[in-house]
Amino acid sequence: MPPVRRNILLNPGPATTTDSVKYAQVVPDICPREKEFGQLMEYVAAELTRLVADTDRYAAVLFSGSGTAAVESIISSAVGDDEVVIINNGAYGKRMCDIARTYGIKFREFKSSPYEAVNLSDLEQFIRTSSDSISHLAVVHHETTTGLLNDIEAIGQLCSKYRIIMIVDAMSSFAAVPISMKSMHIGYLAASSNKNLQGMAGISFCIANKELLEDLRQVKPRSYYLNLYDQYDYFSSNGQMRFTPPVQTIYALKQAIEELRREGVAQRYERYCKSWETLIGGLNIFGLKHLVKESDHSKLLTTIVEPDCELYDFNEMHDFFYERGFTIYPGKLGELKTFRIANIGDITSKDIEAFLELLRDYLVSINFLKKGE
Repeated sequence: MPPVRRNILLNPGPATTTDSVKYAQVVPDICPREKEFGQLMEYVAAELTRLVADTDRYAAVLFSGSGTAAVESIISSAVGDDEVVIINNGAYGKRMCDIARTYGIKFREFKSSPYEAVNLSDLEQFIRTSSDSISHLAVVHHETTTGLLNDIEAIGQLCSKYRIIMIVDAMSSFAAVPISMKSMHIGYLAASSNKNLQGMAGISFCIANKELLEDLRQVKPRSYYLNLYDQYDYFSSNGQMRFTPPVQTIYALKQAIEELRREGVAQRYERYCKSWETLIGGLNIFGLKHLVKESDHSKLLTTIVEPDCELYDFNEMHDFFYERGFTIYPGKLGELKTFRIANIGDITSKDIEAFLELLRDYLVSINFLKKGE
């Protein structure tokens, strides 16, 4: 098949994909209730689980939908009458609070800076002073509001100490930053097909300890479509989703998983890190500031303070890059004007070098830099 026009997506996801992933969707039509397709989903679920956990003790539950579907499924299904602590240090921590509020779930919001690591002493004091029984704690691993990487291993140890089940939104860290659910004391993990997995958008999934999934039988359902136990139980019994899956997207996900296995998770993260180092080097040369210090940074996405320049306009800058095959993304910090550059997907440091050359041209055009700088 001919190559597809390559757009370099520097947004937080969906990410740039290989042609082989795109073309994996071109398959004969098949009813998703066929045994053959059920075997495909079982393979995908097992391989997703294997990336972070032992398949004997943990299982992946697939949903049709964006990553938020998986997060909503866990929060609405796993938390019973007790309280959940939600760490809010960015837009996606806030989203979990909004989900809990929508379902009438009791939660306590632990607010923390979107630029700095969570203060574990303050978090422990917050847990200890709760007047209600805390059963769960929810945290975003990589908060793409700023690029902050929360220390889920340390937070997991705290959860283990207080016998709290940890829920992790690993949407934009899964398949890049190494994760071990057992050693990090993660009970439930949510992710999706379209970021570091480099698959197509449309599939979200929860990976959880099987004992916890079985225990959900006792929790009164709050959602029909996103009921985590019913989805798990139906798939375990029938090898099928309860409702129609995104058939072609799952074929693409299988191809993406196979490409990840060939590259290796550590090697993929190393490639991403090299792209990040290239990006930061260019930003420093241009005099642009970014928010999160290196020790707390994911090296997957960078939030950059907008140029202090009269002629600067984000929408115009976006269009400048879009016309040249690059997609950039606006910031999510209301109090500070920023834009975001992700370096995930099927891109390399050479692509980042090309982006920086264009960024220099744009900054010269608005008189932020002088020609030749």
